[in-house]
Amino acid sequence: MTTATRQFSHNKMSKQHFQVCFCFRRMFRLKVDEPPDEVKNLFEDYSQNGIMSMDDLCDFLVLFQGEEEAGDAINKLAHAIFDSLKHLNIFQRRGLHVDAFFRYLLSSDLNGPLTEVQHDMSFPLAHYFLYTSHNSYLTGNQFSSASKTSAIIKALKKGVRVIELDLWPNPRGTGVLVHHGGTLTSSVKLQDCLNAIKDYAFVASPYPVIITFEDHITQSLQAKVAEMVDEIFGDMLFFPEYPHHVREFPSPEQLKGKILISTKPPESLESQGQMTREEESQRLADNIDGSRDEEDDILEYRDLISIHAWKPKGKLKNLLIDHDQVRRLSLSEHELEDIVKDHGTDIVRFTQRNLLRIYPKGTRLDSSNYDPMIGWMHGAQMVAFNMQGGDHFLRYMEGMFRANGGCGYVKKPDFLTKIGPNNEVFDPRAIPEIQKILQVLVYMGEGWRSDFRPTHFDLYSPPDFQVQVRIHGVPADKATKYTRTIEDDWVPVWNEELSFPLRVPELALLYIKVVERDFSRKHDFGGQTCLLVSELRQGIRAVRLRNRKGELYKSVRLLIQFHFLDYTQ
Repeated sequence: MTTATRQFSHNKMSKQHFQVCFCFRRMFRLKVDEPPDEVKNLFEDYSQNGIMSMDDLCDFLVLFQGEEEAGDAINKLAHAIFDSLKHLNIFQRRGLHVDAFFRYLLSSDLNGPLTEVQHDMSFPLAHYFLYTSHNSYLTGNQFSSASKTSAIIKALKKGVRVIELDLWPNPRGTGVLVHHGGTLTSSVKLQDCLNAIKDYAFVASPYPVIITFEDHITQSLQAKVAEMVDEIFGDMLFFPEYPHHVREFPSPEQLKGKILISTKPPESLESQGQMTREEESQRLADNIDGSRDEEDDILEYRDLISIHAWKPKGKLKNLLIDHDQVRRLSLSEHELEDIVKDHGTDIVRFTQRNLLRIYPKGTRLDSSNYDPMIGWMHGAQMVAFNMQGGDHFLRYMEGMFRANGGCGYVKKPDFLTKIGPNNEVFDPRAIPEIQKILQVLVYMGEGWRSDFRPTHFDLYSPPDFQVQVRIHGVPADKATKYTRTIEDDWVPVWNEELSFPLRVPELALLYIKVVERDFSRKHDFGGQTCLLVSELRQGIRAVRLRNRKGELYKSVRLLIQFHFLDYTQ
């Protein structure tokens, strides 16, 4: 039998007792959270006589934290820091003393790790990575789980901007259901899915939501879908001026608050070839005049499609030819892996104007995911993921889309959208020179004692924490490093610096994980987070950790300093 109790006193230590069986008790002294020596020394450098005034704090924010001196932004930030601490007993009117300064450093609201810089949203859609889900309606595995609108709502609340719906006729052929064909997954009505999208599309982000239809329905049902979509979304639905001759996608800024439909055009019309722009103008004018022909129902469905999708037929490399009309191409992860071996630069060139969607291979019945970096480094905008899973690749996806305010759109690096003076594009297989060195100084961690039971990690002692820091990016940048293990301590202080040379820092993700190490090597999970390196704020930052599902812990966080150095040989 093992139990743990705590005793607290007003000195710098409290005690935690672990009862082992009935005859033996272990006692550990627990440190009260206090600033590590490095923070105390830093405070002394920017304070006078033990007090940090408003002016001193401004100096610290600019000179050490690297905050920009734009207008009165620094003064506003300093005032916000002072105001946030006024209710605490550790605050003094003349300024901050070391404990208040320490509390500010640990505040994720005022001192979080990501910049608040918003990306320029005025470029065409093809210039952005889009937060994309695969089989968005499934609640679990890909073979037998339930199809529910709650899964779609959950994705939209996370900021997902591309929702996939598989359309199938109901058993009587009179209505449209959404489910994963050829499996035992249950069905949900298309109308319910569309209503859920309408209600939650712009809860997390004002930028456009794209619905991709995997269409397995008849022409008569396509007409019903067209009517349903128009009735539910109304003015929210985006219609291009010339839907079948789109030469450049609009920008996310132009499409704010809009719903876009992306699917293959009906086959009967697709086989007839594209209408000329003049023919399309005449047809649109005829529809306005009220005239109709026998294919009007199909044309109405086709007119919903603002992003035309194409499936691979024939050799994949032939599909990468850049046509006058922009479009969306879908490839499985396996197809992408094959084609990048010889045509990586062709894919980069294709994705400068067109959209490329990558989806998980069919054998991932457990809703696991693949490495998204292979898609991103080739410019693929829609790297579709199973949001039901819990693997580390999903954590990378979440890390990418915490950038840009979590709006679901992240501007692609310029090198993926530009053409060089000799008509060259970025070559994902090339190994460029080192551009920067990222220094990660892990000071300390706190919050586990508040968020976990005393015996959660170890039955007989406080936890033994270690931090794992990983760069996930292009192959040449991938690396994992570790701090030492701090034994028997709920408030570990590592004070260790880990350095990472980066060749393509614009695509690099910083993955941080805390483990509680056991002699059995079945280490316990102590939290994780993932951040886009290009959006890290320099200086000492409070980095909140998340559970295995990606949800924030209430109290657990690390105090980490980030610093970038330009690389010189």
